[in-house]
Amino acid sequence: MNRREFLQQISLWSAGMTLSVPRFVIAETRAAETKPLLSLATGKDYEALVSRVLKPLGGIAAFVKPSDKVVIKPNIGWDRNPGQAANTHPLIVKAMVEQILETGASEVKIFDRTCNEERRCYVNSGIKEVMDRFKDKRVKFFHPDDRKFIPVDIERGKAVTKLEIYQDALEADCYINLPIAKHHSLSRLTMGLKNSMGVLGGRRGGMHHDLGQKLADLATVIRPKLTIIDATRILLANGPQGGDLKDVKILDTLLASTDPVAADAYTTTLFGLKPEDIESTVAAYAFGLGEIDLQKIKVIKA
Repeated sequence: MNRREFLQQISLWSAGMTLSVPRFVIAETRAAETKPLLSLATGKDYEALVSRVLKPLGGIAAFVKPSDKVVIKPNIGWDRNPGQAANTHPLIVKAMVEQILETGASEVKIFDRTCNEERRCYVNSGIKEVMDRFKDKRVKFFHPDDRKFIPVDIERGKAVTKLEIYQDALEADCYINLPIAKHHSLSRLTMGLKNSMGVLGGRRGGMHHDLGQKLADLATVIRPKLTIIDATRILLANGPQGGDLKDVKILDTLLASTDPVAADAYTTTLFGLKPEDIESTVAAYAFGLGEIDLQKIKVIKA
């Protein structure tokens, strides 16, 4: 497919004249004025990795200001232990909270709308244990309150035009997306864009039809200032819940970017796939929400 054909397909898709998401290598569309920056850090000390991966981006102070209200959205969706690679690693979450508290933020909220029973997920993920160590009243680790899911018009939505979204995620001064990278039986992979489903209320099962486009639609409203993807260990099969340690690969890696599409695009390569293999990445790129072309992403190894 040449450039003219590519642009024609994107135009038709954006106009709603074709329903299928284009699946091809995207190379020469919308040349960005500057390359989005993606920081990559590898090491066994997971708490130190957080500082290292943030440094090329200006550190946490580049995103959180004194008195800010911050939401950290990890994946805590599954009744699995940290070694099973279904949830964000608890030490990553702990280190993020510590970093944010040092900025003078007024509050730090950590939550997820789980898929398995919420109390088991919070405990068995290991995240409750590390959160309980914080005695600072600014740290608020809780189960979502159903009354705080509010209807939101998705004005740019192509596949969905209204969603129930958690109020705290909408009102935060700084929303930080903190997913784990893993296989997903429906979307092939779950990374940053997919992780934001954890702020949705209502019957989320309806999201699974045309899931890639609906995740992009959601991403037009939920716009993280920072995405940090946990690839310390990744789930290669039987996701998103997993359970078998044979499906887990240890990478000891974190990725961080202000560009959520670039973060997902690069993370895809850790699974031997290409960014254009993931429909949500392609759809979010078509919306102009970030960069999909790996050649146009500046990767810094921290």
